[in-house]
Amino acid sequence: MRRGGGMAELESLETAAEHERILREIESTDTACIGPTLRSVYDGEEHGRFMEKLEARIRNHDREIEKMCNFHYQGFVDSITELLKVRGEAQKLKNQVTDTNRKLQSEGKELVIAMEELKQCRLQQRNISATVDNLTLCLPVLEMYSKLREQMKSKRHYPALKTLEHLEHVYLPRVSHYRFCKIMVDNIPKLREEIKDVSMSDLKDFLESIRKHSDKIGETAMKQAQQQRNLDNIVSQHPRIGGGKKYKKDVCASSDLEVKNSSPMSEQDSGILDVEDEDDDEEMTGAQDLVDFSPVYRCLHIYSVLGARETFENYYRKQRRKQARLVLQPPSNMHETLDGYRKYFNQIVGFFVVEDHILHTTQGLVNRAYIDELWEMALSKTIAALRTHSSYCSDPNLALDLKNLIVLFADTLQGYGFPVNQLFDMLLEIRDQYSEILLKKWSGVFRNILDSDNYSPIPVANEELYMKIVGQFPFQDTELEKQPFPKKFPFSEFVPKVYNQIKEFIYACLKFSEDLHLSSTEIDDMIRKSTNLLLTRMLSNCLQNVIKRRNTGLTELVQIIINTTHLEKSCKFLEEFITNITNVHPDTVHTSKLYGTTTFKDARHAAEEEIYTNLNQKIDQFLQLADYDWMAVEPGSKASDYLVDLIAFLRSTFAVFTHLPGKVAQTACMSACKHLSTSLTQLLLEAEVRQLTLGALQQFNLDVEECEQFARSGPVPGFQGDTLQLAFIDLRQLLDLFIQWDWSTYLADYGQPTCKYLRVNPTTALTLLEKMKDTSRKNNVFAQFRKNERDKQKLIDAVAKQLRSLINSHHL
Repeated sequence: MRRGGGMAELESLETAAEHERILREIESTDTACIGPTLRSVYDGEEHGRFMEKLEARIRNHDREIEKMCNFHYQGFVDSITELLKVRGEAQKLKNQVTDTNRKLQSEGKELVIAMEELKQCRLQQRNISATVDNLTLCLPVLEMYSKLREQMKSKRHYPALKTLEHLEHVYLPRVSHYRFCKIMVDNIPKLREEIKDVSMSDLKDFLESIRKHSDKIGETAMKQAQQQRNLDNIVSQHPRIGGGKKYKKDVCASSDLEVKNSSPMSEQDSGILDVEDEDDDEEMTGAQDLVDFSPVYRCLHIYSVLGARETFENYYRKQRRKQARLVLQPPSNMHETLDGYRKYFNQIVGFFVVEDHILHTTQGLVNRAYIDELWEMALSKTIAALRTHSSYCSDPNLALDLKNLIVLFADTLQGYGFPVNQLFDMLLEIRDQYSEILLKKWSGVFRNILDSDNYSPIPVANEELYMKIVGQFPFQDTELEKQPFPKKFPFSEFVPKVYNQIKEFIYACLKFSEDLHLSSTEIDDMIRKSTNLLLTRMLSNCLQNVIKRRNTGLTELVQIIINTTHLEKSCKFLEEFITNITNVHPDTVHTSKLYGTTTFKDARHAAEEEIYTNLNQKIDQFLQLADYDWMAVEPGSKASDYLVDLIAFLRSTFAVFTHLPGKVAQTACMSACKHLSTSLTQLLLEAEVRQLTLGALQQFNLDVEECEQFARSGPVPGFQGDTLQLAFIDLRQLLDLFIQWDWSTYLADYGQPTCKYLRVNPTTALTLLEKMKDTSRKNNVFAQFRKNERDKQKLIDAVAKQLRSLINSHHL
């Protein structure tokens, strides 16, 4: 119990100590933090005792407060007494102040009203002054903005851009705190874009306009070049040397003038000036003067100011490249008329006139490299187009006009400083095409001349006609001049016509060579080569066709030989003619020679061969009329009718050969006689003639004698002795052998140079003998019973046997 009592006492002491501690904390701790302290009281189980402890502590503090109040109470009472006295005095003072205030308010009421009015006036004055000052700052801004809108409305975009720049950097910063200024500032980029868009629209209109009017610009430029060239030709007969430079100088002068008159402030917006009345001007203006370039200049300056010059340059060059491709695309039917080519060239010239002017009047919008690139493209496409379309040309006049147009085109662009050597090189190609066209045309001309010719010597009835022919063709014949009128030239009408057409051809070739900047030697060489082609190809073919034509008779062939002989002699005059018009002596090293002599010789040889062939064909036709009775016992009294007609034909034919060269007539006569001899021999030996009598052979001999008589009569002069008779020598010896029946001599002398029947071939003799042998056997059924017949048959068999022996020995 004692121990238990001790424990309780100990716990009571601890609780009392804890409560004391809590009370001290409550006294010393801020009221806001007293919560945790009180929680510790309620967490324990002795809060009742704590409350008792708290009540005891409150009572202690009340006793201490009471003691303190009792100590100071007398001073408090004295202070209250004095305060009551002061309250009375304060009330009096308050009444006096209230009365004074009332009097003051009453007296100063009018003053307050006047002061209030003064205050309002001063405020208004200050506001008015501030407003005037602000308006002074704002009015220039508004005026500049109004000016800007007016300039944009009137499409003065470059001045508008300058105004906008001044407004942005000078005026708006002064009034930047105003709301309307902020609106303006926000609107400035839009205005710039609007100016850019409008100026770009003007540029597009300009580009479209010059695209449509390029042909008019080019036409004017080419007319100027033509006038300049005509002027140069008038001033001097020498090839113009400085014409291109002078023309370029004029162009540059016009360009400088254009720069002065086309300032960025210009208000002219149309790309092309009124060009309809230009033709009425006595003095043609420059091609570039037809164009108002101010839209380009304005747009360039605007984009330069806006810092977008590179964008503008790229756009301009891109669009012009596109236009260049369109301009360089030729129409599909350009080759049909010269106007098609002219319009094509005008557009190209107009395009490059504009670009050249832009190059010289702007700094950097286009440069020389860009122009050269465009020109190279244009040159290649133009040359390709001309090659294609000129190949369709078949009219020499159109080709010549095209050449003149290309030369003018090249001279025009050369005047603006563009290299045109490739165009002149291409003209040399077109010159070859032109030569081909001329050759085709003159082939038709020659064909018509040859077809319409009567192939008869030209008759002249008086001196006037004679001199006219001599004036057309270089012919001199003293004998003919001495003859009285009427008389005849040896050649037919196609000789002077062909000669003059060759000269016309040379003139046509010369026309194409003009203004090609070729030397006299080159022109001479070109003319000679073309003339050689005309002679060797066209004229030669035409002559050959006439010669080979079926209906060409011997008279025509003879006349062709005579005509070609005279044309051959005229070749030297053609040489002189070319020399006179080119001033190049034919002895020059590089000068080509005319092949006319060869051409006419070949034609003459062909005509001669055709004469020989025709004569032989005529002979064959007569021989087809031969009707021999190979079984005749006795010959007739005269030559066969067909042969008499044949000889008469040959006599009349060779009579026409009087104007032929001697060798030609002799060769024709010899050829005819040889062919007649050969044909008669074949007729005698042909397989269809199986039997042959001596009487038929004697009739055949009469025909051969008629031929020999013809040969001896000298149908063509110039044969020596019996030369012409030699054509029948083979047939003569064969007939003599059989008619004279001289086999002993033939067989004995065979193979010797002095043999009487040297030209008789054993095979031929055997063939003919076999025909007579069969006839002897079948001539009479009783022939074998007659001694003479039997002896003759034995002789024939013996001769045949010996002939076979000769033939076999000859083959071995």
